Amino acid sequence: MKKKFLLLFMTGSFSSFLYAQDTTYKGKIGKTLAESQEWWAPVPKAPAGAPNVVLILLDDVGFGASSSFGGLIRTPVLDNLANNGLRYTNFHTTAICAPTRSALLTGRNSHFVHEGGFSHIAMSAGFPGWDGRIPSSAGTIAEILRDNGYNTFAVGKYGLTPDEDATDAGPFDRWPSGKGFEHFFGFLGSATDQYKPDLVEDNEHIKPDGRHLNEQITDKAIAYIDRQHRVAPDKPFFLYYAPGATHAPHQVDKYWSDQYKGQFDEGWDVYRERVLAQQKKLGVIPANAQLPDRNSRVKAWNSLSADEKKLFARFFEVYAGYLTYTDYQIGRLVNYLRENNLEQNTVIYVIIGDNGASKEGTVDGVIKPGLNKVTQASEAEYLKTNLTFIDSIGTAAASTNYPIGWAQAANTPFKDWKQDAHSEGGTHNPLIVYYPKGIQQKGGIREQYGHVIDILPTTLELVGIQQPKYIRSVKQDSVQGTSLVYSINDAQAKSRHLIQHYYIFGARALYYDGWKISAAHRPDGIDYNFSEGKKLEKTRFEDDVWALYNLKEDFNERVDLAKKYPEKLEELKKLFEIQATVNRLYPFIDTYDRNNKLFHHPNGSDQQGPIK
Repeated sequence: MKKKFLLLFMTGSFSSFLYAQDTTYKGKIGKTLAESQEWWAPVPKAPAGAPNVVLILLDDVGFGASSSFGGLIRTPVLDNLANNGLRYTNFHTTAICAPTRSALLTGRNSHFVHEGGFSHIAMSAGFPGWDGRIPSSAGTIAEILRDNGYNTFAVGKYGLTPDEDATDAGPFDRWPSGKGFEHFFGFLGSATDQYKPDLVEDNEHIKPDGRHLNEQITDKAIAYIDRQHRVAPDKPFFLYYAPGATHAPHQVDKYWSDQYKGQFDEGWDVYRERVLAQQKKLGVIPANAQLPDRNSRVKAWNSLSADEKKLFARFFEVYAGYLTYTDYQIGRLVNYLRENNLEQNTVIYVIIGDNGASKEGTVDGVIKPGLNKVTQASEAEYLKTNLTFIDSIGTAAASTNYPIGWAQAANTPFKDWKQDAHSEGGTHNPLIVYYPKGIQQKGGIREQYGHVIDILPTTLELVGIQQPKYIRSVKQDSVQGTSLVYSINDAQAKSRHLIQHYYIFGARALYYDGWKISAAHRPDGIDYNFSEGKKLEKTRFEDDVWALYNLKEDFNERVDLAKKYPEKLEELKKLFEIQATVNRLYPFIDTYDRNNKLFHHPNGSDQQGPIK
């Protein structure tokens, strides 16, 4: 009997039995066409009138850099979008690039989707929150929109592909093409040279053409949209536009940087004062706001020598030109949408920075790799050597990053900077939402608390689709973000995003309904206290001191209330432990751990620091 069953099965006599098991097929299968009824699976189609979506994410830009939020660097295109859209002044990132990008694209917290550090071998570890491999159960915004009738494109920085997968042999499931993007043009890593980028198109590395990368990605973005629009003008698109700008190396044609010659000669202390006044005038910070003290690692501008001032001012002239040039390239994209009647029904998000301004330029700035105080005999020799290279700052021949004094200035009105997840200076970034068809109040200010995980659910609500339970047969984890749509046309709406944790390299924090606790962490003793003239020692996790702030009254963390309200401090510390457990933050890993412990990786290589 068993042999007869197998024979019948192999010869097809059980075809009707097999078809009966295909629950997705809705037609009827008979022995003849006359006895059968055809059925076609429906083609995914976006809801009627669904908007196009453009998500722009800049890199390493502080809250006080762009003129759109009171900075002294001209960004006329962003200004126009903000003046005709909305400025979200209480929006947050994770404090560093890859975690921010993973949270942004998935709508889930970075450790929850395995991106607690980076996808780079030297910065990941074999734990659920740390392996740098976004699981298929955390579908991206691109995957969702693609499966609901959108074309999906990405250009610029991706930063979420594991190093061991980033060759032309793949595997490609963690390249942009494996995460919902039908076309990609850019680079897979965390940073790249703007004239000699590690360039990828779709699933292949290609040779760069020598032009600035910002120009190339803008050309490609416009080409993708134009090609689709000519063939399917009624089909919406999703574009993720993520330039490498303004991450180091700061590289831009002198046409742009020379526009700022002499404009920062007064230095970073005066810059902070001027920006604070501009921010109050714009209404993006409280009218009674005060600057935090200058960081102990930053020298007073007036204490610098004439040569130091000359050198340091040039660093920021180049940075400013780089940001203005990036704004110009965004303008090319916006103009294309306007000229082709696509602008009115397009939602444009601009997140001005995936973290705060970068402290990675060190105290004196960086011009060439390997040129630092360690390689020089003295402070004077280091300065003299750098001055000989001053004309190369910002060019293709240099690998420029500005001194940390400018990072603090660009982060006005906050303290600290990129990587400092405990501080608003690391996590507080501007958001612009521009949607002519959907925004009633042009130029409005929105103070509701937001985070990058909120962009995905906001988009789904604006488009009119639900988060899918499955993507390509993979059951989906719940989205953790909160849609911001409730606030778009109601400036007085109460914040709905009530709790948010942060963790980068040991620095950690928890926000809860206007209150915040934070613990600074020094993983490798690199911080230097100029006022005391000594290096600060590494701290242990158990010795880190928690601070408490009431952000409703003290938005930039100037007054620590931990001793005044110890019960509130303990309440939030318990909430942090819950968030840390649920979101896979453990084990805590900092840069010291990373540089001094050997981690084992699936490609067979044992990797250890240093983190770059």
